[in-house]
Amino acid sequence: MSLSTLKNRSERGFLDGQFLIAMPGMEDRNFNRTVIYICAHSAAGAMGFVINRAQNLTFTDVLLHLEMIKDDDAILLPPVARDFPIQTGGPVESGRGFVLHSDDYISDSSIPVSDDISLTATLDIVRAISKGGGPKRATMLLGYAGWGAGQLEAEISNNGWLNCAANEELIFDRSLDDKYERALALMGINAAMLSPHAGHA
Repeated sequence: MSLSTLKNRSERGFLDGQFLIAMPGMEDRNFNRTVIYICAHSAAGAMGFVINRAQNLTFTDVLLHLEMIKDDDAILLPPVARDFPIQTGGPVESGRGFVLHSDDYISDSSIPVSDDISLTATLDIVRAISKGGGPKRATMLLGYAGWGAGQLEAEISNNGWLNCAANEELIFDRSLDDKYERALALMGINAAMLSPHAGHA
């Protein structure tokens, strides 16, 4: 599923607004020990963002790359912009930035993901953040995770993922190192107890 499909979706799937938590047997290295927030799920596929993988770039790097500021201006950025979190959102379109944020900031290009969370992938939100404005809670993600029709359902049935209701605190929590364990704890699961082998009765 692509961003354009997300904008035009008319149906919601059972994984909308859910966390996907990778099982230990996950073979795809892109998703080893990941927690993914699913933004859209339908018969056409699914789209979401990894929320626990660091990115080497800073928000200042992004502004410089987009030529929104010059080197000399970097020191003048407000603290909220200098410290703004950047994460690796997934392997699809990894050079493209998306801002997942609270719904107190809405532009014409913002897409509601849930009752409280929106997604904006245009420069207006980047400008707002660089000036100390923008949403109260947000993170920038480079790239996203996408699945075609039926693909994600097959991965779940093959014991690739667990799913549970998303937790907004965890989505925007900047502490990434133990987010996988904390997501499992939402389900009452200890990571050490998970088996990498599928158990089909």
